[in-house]
Parts: sequence; structure tokens; C-alpha cells
Amino acid sequence: MATILIVDDEKNYPTILGEVIKEEGYSPITASSSLEALDILKNEYIDLVLTDVKMPGMDGIELLKQIKKINPDLPVIVMTAHGSVEKAVMAMEKGAYTFILKPFNNETLIAHITKALLIHEIVKENSILRDAIKSRYSFGNIISKSKPMQELYETIIKIAPSNANILIEGESGTGKELVAKSIHFNSQRKDKSLVAVNCAAFAETLLESELFGHEKGAFTGAFAQKKGRFEIADKGTLFLDEIGELPLTLQGKLLRVIQEKSFERVGGTKSINVDFRLIAATNKELEKEIKKGNFRQDLYYRLNVVKSVIPPLRERQEDILVLVNHFIKKYSHESNLSNHVKGITKETAQILLDHSWPGNVRELENIIERGVILSNEEYISPAHLPLKIREKNTSNITGLEFSGIPENTGLSETLTLVEKRMIQRAMALTNNVQAHAAKLLGIGKSGLNQKIKKYNL
Repeated sequence: MATILIVDDEKNYPTILGEVIKEEGYSPITASSSLEALDILKNEYIDLVLTDVKMPGMDGIELLKQIKKINPDLPVIVMTAHGSVEKAVMAMEKGAYTFILKPFNNETLIAHITKALLIHEIVKENSILRDAIKSRYSFGNIISKSKPMQELYETIIKIAPSNANILIEGESGTGKELVAKSIHFNSQRKDKSLVAVNCAAFAETLLESELFGHEKGAFTGAFAQKKGRFEIADKGTLFLDEIGELPLTLQGKLLRVIQEKSFERVGGTKSINVDFRLIAATNKELEKEIKKGNFRQDLYYRLNVVKSVIPPLRERQEDILVLVNHFIKKYSHESNLSNHVKGITKETAQILLDHSWPGNVRELENIIERGVILSNEEYISPAHLPLKIREKNTSNITGLEFSGIPENTGLSETLTLVEKRMIQRAMALTNNVQAHAAKLLGIGKSGLNQKIKKYNL
């Protein structure tokens, strides 16, 4: 039941309005002055304020200003006489939801109240959702303890508050979108829109319309005007995923938008000014694509003001078990199953650490979600893993998978990669206790320490 505060200095008027409001299922509270209303607002939860303008002492306009200081989102409906329309206009400028001229009928009043409360509820839900999204994509949700990811974390902290264009490189499934969202929700634009476009998901003509929008009649099927993602992202952040798939013709048009901060819709001639921050992501090495003639060098320099590279999961094995624990907690909570998975067995840990993770973090998350669903025990065992993961593990030499090592790698470099991965696995299995890891590897603690420094682990 919504609580409505009625403020009016006329002796019986608040009581009469209160009865009307009560009949509609609302709970009225009355105040005969602005000061009394402010005291109530400080001590009671109010969903809507209905106030007169003309009152002795503090009038309704000043009360409105004070209410907006206390709660900017609280809807206020102003009541005013016909001779005070200019006051009503002033109230709207100060943030009133609407004004209603006295005398009014009850149906008009209730209609305004119902609509204002509905909009207020939507605003509250959006605020809650926005806070939840901010929390989800805060820096703390980048789950990692490896040095490369910690360095990336520090970079994000530095670049998030700026307006610089950012290029994120990394293999598919490494978490490029998570990094982009973390940057946005920790930037000065966090209260505005984050608009995402996957450049690989559209044909060229559709992608142009998606980005630039179009005017009615611009092409067959354009039955109405449509705003593009550039326009929707105004004052916010535009995230272009898989930017390496952007056709060359659109690369030139994107470059113009970045440089001039303006564009025209498809089929239009009116120049539209925009102000958005651009974050681009790709699983390709754009410098190689430039040499192949697939990507414009001038656009690359515009995108690459700050570059963040997310290392693949196989190069940060110490993150695997940390992520495993995170995903177990996540899916044990979300699955609503009777079983409560607490962790994984040692054999499962060995298999996961030996896997090369071509699908990176996304692949690991899918496997753990599957394990949580299939396991009837407290721990995920190898039987709960996909067959291909188990088969690879049994077919590898001493459990080491070589598919993650490029075929053209020389013997010396291969041995270095093998040694590095063995150390990472041993450290992960022993929870980073060097003495235990050294014993597992069959080397001395000082020797292990030297190798950790050598490989910058």
C-alpha cells in the first residue's frame, strides 16, 4: 500500500483528500505546513507527495526544492489555483512530476497519482537493477590471483575514470565483455547506457543500420525511423565486440564518427552529434590484420589509445582452481538443487589443470555448471566431467597436454613451456606453498624459487 503525504494549510482540505485517496487503497498522511511535511519525510517512508503551492511561511515551491534534496526520485504533484499557472510551470522546472489546477475532480487526481506511482516504481526497480549490475561488474568480480591478471586489474583501475578509447584483445572466452563492463561501471558514465554490438553477428548492410540507424523509407523494409547504437549510446559507453570482423567500408565510417563525434542516419542528411566512450574488443591480433589489408591502420590507432590484453587461461593456471571455486558457489546457489557441491576431488583438479582450455574461462564455467548439476555428492569427480576432457587426460604423457603448444615451436622453447606449466600446476595443487610444490616437482625449494622468478610467475 503506497503512502501519500498531503500538504495543505486549508483546515479541512487535507482530510477530504485523504478520504478520497483512502478509498483507492492508498494510505494518506496529512500535514498543514511545509515544515511539518519535512519532519514527516525525515521519519516516515513516503511514496508520493501531494502539495499545495500557496502556503504561509515556506510555500510549495520551496518545499519541492527541499524534498528533492532529501529524495530526488520522490514524485511530487503540485496543486495550484488557476491564477497561479506560472507557479505551476516553476514547479515543473524544479522537478515536480506534474501539476493539477484547483478545483479538480477526483478521477483526475487519482489518475495522476496512479501514473506517478507506477513511474516511481519503475524508477526504483531500475535503480535496484543498476546497483546490482554495478556490483556484478565491479573490479572484485574479476576473479584471479595470477600476476598477469592482477596487472590487468591495476590497468583497469587507472583507465576506467578517463574517457580514452580502449582496445581489449584476447582469445574467445577470456572475459573481454566482463572487462568492458567493469570499465564502464567504474567510469564517470556509469549512470548512462552501456550499449553493446557484436560486429560478427550482422551482415554488412544490417550492421550499418544497427550502428547508424536509418530514416523511414531509406531502404526496402524501413517502415519507420530507427535510432542506431551510436545515438543510443550518447553520454554513455559503446562496446563494439569482435571489432576485427567489421567490414572495411564500415571501418572508414566508424573512423569518421570517432573523429567528428557526429554522423547521419542511413538515408538521412541531418548531422547528429554524439558523445560516447568507445571500448572495442577482438580475438584477432589487429596489427597482423593490418598487414593483411583487413583492418585500417588509422582506425587501429584511434581505437588503441589504451590496450588491454587478457591472457588465455592456459597461461595462468594458478587461476583455474580459484575460478572453479567461484563457479561452484555461483551455480550451487543458482541451481536450486537439493545437493550442495562443496568442491572438486584431487583427481578432478589434476584433470582441469592439465587441460589446455581452448575455450578459456567460458569453457571452464560450462564444465563446472555441468558438474554441479550432475554431481550427487559433495565433490565433483572425474565422472562428472565431459568425456573428451577425461579422454585427453588419460592419453597425454604423464597427464600433460601438448595441444596448447604450437606445432612450429622449437625443442628448447617447448621444454621451457613444459617446465613453466609443470610449475604452475604444482603451485596450484599445493595452494602456492612453495615447499610442497618443490617436493611434488622433485626439486629444491631454492631452485623452485629461482624458476618462479625466471618465469615471472
